[in-house]
Amino acid sequence: MARLDIVKNITGLTEWFGKNKRLRNLVNLVVVAGFFDPSKSKDREEIAEIKKMHSLIDKYQLKGQIRWIAAQTDRFRNAELYRCIADTKGAFVQPALYEAFGLTVIEAMNCGLPTFATNQGGPAEIIVDGVSGFHIDPNNGDESSNKIADFFEKCKEDVENWRKISIAGLQRIYEW
Repeated sequence: MARLDIVKNITGLTEWFGKNKRLRNLVNLVVVAGFFDPSKSKDREEIAEIKKMHSLIDKYQLKGQIRWIAAQTDRFRNAELYRCIADTKGAFVQPALYEAFGLTVIEAMNCGLPTFATNQGGPAEIIVDGVSGFHIDPNNGDESSNKIADFFEKCKEDVENWRKISIAGLQRIYEW
């Protein structure tokens, strides 16, 4: 859940997902960002990122494995989106090149979502890596996507793994 601009690295996440066959075999990708139609934006950077998203979806043949939802401004709808992902035992990924604070990280963890977030900025202080969530390197998509795939593989092997990280994330938010 982010603006569709370069620093938020949503197209980077989409490319990581597209390249990682193991991850694609484990989960689908839901992106909540920007507009689907570039003509709806007046921002040149966002228009370029929208076009890049479409290009990546085509390049990696992601139809059927990705759901792209336009950015939401209704906080109740956002909360419901987090809960829907949690209900299906998904995870939240915040791949920003840099994030000063990380409100979406707090929101996702507060909804019980295991969270993967950039190691560049505020989220690195919120998450205890490997305990209450996971740090990812936005400049190393292979390593980051493999870390996500490892988590979901472990969840298949140990049904309590998802719940363990979910609860640890909730505890971290209440302690923080």
